[in-house]
Amino acid sequence: MAHIQLLSSFWHALCTLYGMNNKMKKQTLKIKKMKRSVIITAIALAAFTTQIFAEGNENNSASHDVTISIPEVALLDLEGASTITLAPTAPEEAGEGLNFATATDNSVWVNYSSVVASGQNRSINAKIDGTVPEGLQLKVSAGSYNGNGAGTIGSSAGNVILSDKDQEIISGIGSSYTGNGTSQGHNLTYQLDLTDTDNYQNLMEGDTEITVTYTLTDK
Repeated sequence: MAHIQLLSSFWHALCTLYGMNNKMKKQTLKIKKMKRSVIITAIALAAFTTQIFAEGNENNSASHDVTISIPEVALLDLEGASTITLAPTAPEEAGEGLNFATATDNSVWVNYSSVVASGQNRSINAKIDGTVPEGLQLKVSAGSYNGNGAGTIGSSAGNVILSDKDQEIISGIGSSYTGNGTSQGHNLTYQLDLTDTDNYQNLMEGDTEITVTYTLTDK
């Protein structure tokens, strides 16, 4: 009888263990099914979202206009001495005349900045306001370019006898800049000359003020 009770208890325990094991398998299977369901749902949602995004953005590029605007520039400046004096050297010996070879100055530089339209160029003109004393002439010459600029720099016209009319001293200026300050751009050399020895008799002692104006102009 005791053996039968022991066998019955063992059998009952075995059945209980089997039941628990079976229940755990079912729970594991349920979890696996849940995981599978979540994965499938996520894949479906991702596919749906991609489709919606593609339908809402049919083009994969867009564009807009950009306007590039280059301004016109025409600036001129004189660097160096603001006032110069041209005077021949007085003779040291009787019987000699004034020496006009020393009546010169090169302390002024012309600087400019220029941006021109297509096919256009500029020049620099010079003229005087005032009257050169009788028997004399005032000349100016723009030297060759020197400096740290760039672009289409102008060329010198050589010696020019100044008058009250605009005269070209530099030509062929395109889009360019000379650099700023002395030793940049074109050095201006002034020379005061006696037009003829016959006019020596017209020389009168005294100072005469003359204004020289430079203009950067379109051609």
